Amino acid sequence: MLSTNVLHPQVAERLRTLGSLRFASAYDPDTLLAEGRNADLIIVRAPLPPALFEQAPRLRAAIRHGAGLDMIPMTAATRAGVIVANTPGANARTVAEYVFFAAMTLLRRFRIVDRDLHANGWNAARHHADFTRDLDGLTLGVVGFGNIGRQVHAIARHGYGLDVLIHSRSRRDIPDDASFLGLDELAARCDIMVLCCPLTDETRGIIGTRVLGLMKRDALVINISRGPVIDDDAMLAALRERRIGGAALDVFARQPLPADHPYLGFDNVMVTPHMSGITEGSMRRMGMAATDEAARVLRGELPVNLCNPEALDAYKNRFPA
Repeated sequence: MLSTNVLHPQVAERLRTLGSLRFASAYDPDTLLAEGRNADLIIVRAPLPPALFEQAPRLRAAIRHGAGLDMIPMTAATRAGVIVANTPGANARTVAEYVFFAAMTLLRRFRIVDRDLHANGWNAARHHADFTRDLDGLTLGVVGFGNIGRQVHAIARHGYGLDVLIHSRSRRDIPDDASFLGLDELAARCDIMVLCCPLTDETRGIIGTRVLGLMKRDALVINISRGPVIDDDAMLAALRERRIGGAALDVFARQPLPADHPYLGFDNVMVTPHMSGITEGSMRRMGMAATDEAARVLRGELPVNLCNPEALDAYKNRFPA
């Protein structure tokens, strides 16, 4: 087995009871291609090159350590008869908690307060408190209502008593204490927009000039989905022209974010290195869920969270029972 990245120690220990485990020496495409060719199974925390599936004759499964499948080239995996599984929901609460940490960091102007406290002293920092905002009384808009969106709603509504607006591909399972809206109306009405949607052809660039132009001038955008959901040029223009109040961004079209990226120059932008779903606890939960799926595959069973059932005919031809 190959893992593209380091795993929680308890997870690594358990995986080693299933077989030999190696960690990739780097997670660039060339390294993953070279080191994954002889793997029976890959635990995925970094983007896999499509060519890997053509050149790994023993590969049974790619198991996502997390929920999002954009790191796995699904067409290539399916064509090669490699099954794909993920671990949905394992870190949903962790990501949702980050949303409120980020919102309050922006509302309380923590970056500016912290900087001035260290550089200019108590009074300079305390002056900023006059311009901070309460979370109470605000309206939260959730774009995407999967496992994470549901947790964000639960904390917002039942933890803080916020009004919650939801935009999703489907009205299915929308709670009675939230309002289902089109994206434009949600953008116009919310004080905080939280992006929880998966990256698809439909969601790529969904937050662009038009949507940002509908938002309140003090509204916040929090992105914990995928970077390309936001049109960066449109977001930078909105920030420079002060057409929105600020943003908390955990994911980016290019990762790692370059050290000279314009996002890093705004006091009202909180930037984190794709860490909203990572804590010691969530790493253990995601890893154990991935290990459960690995054990099933190595026993000749199918994963519970099979993501490409259309690959099964080819898979069974490659690995007959």
